[in-house]
Amino acid sequence: MPASRSTKPALHITIVADNPETLDGLEAYLRRAGASTNGTRCIEKLADATPPSSSVVLLFPDDFKPDSVMSALATLRRRRPGTLPVLVTREPRRFESLPPTKGGLVPLVVPKPVWGWTILDAIRTRLESEPPSERRG
Repeated sequence: MPASRSTKPALHITIVADNPETLDGLEAYLRRAGASTNGTRCIEKLADATPPSSSVVLLFPDDFKPDSVMSALATLRRRRPGTLPVLVTREPRRFESLPPTKGGLVPLVVPKPVWGWTILDAIRTRLESEPPSERRG
């Protein structure tokens, strides 16, 4: 039986936040919404904590030192070029000029304050707008 047009690839999201309430709350919400997730509070291990199947890295950069954030993003771009970086921050202008991944994905910057469903809608909209060759399943 052919796959229906409404069939969407599985969405896997790696969450990186130092706040346990943010991490646990978002993981629970995203799982209820049908995504698989994993999370870490250690930004230095971001690329290692991101499995190859991860569609998205959802990062809360305000929780970490700026140098650590930029280093982790550079490593992620190198090692997981098909993974969409999503940054949820109170300082969106700081991240507007981030270069695309080697896979051509432009990071998505979401300003705080924001609700979980707004983040998920933004992720889905961005992934649906990416050309199939740049999408990850």
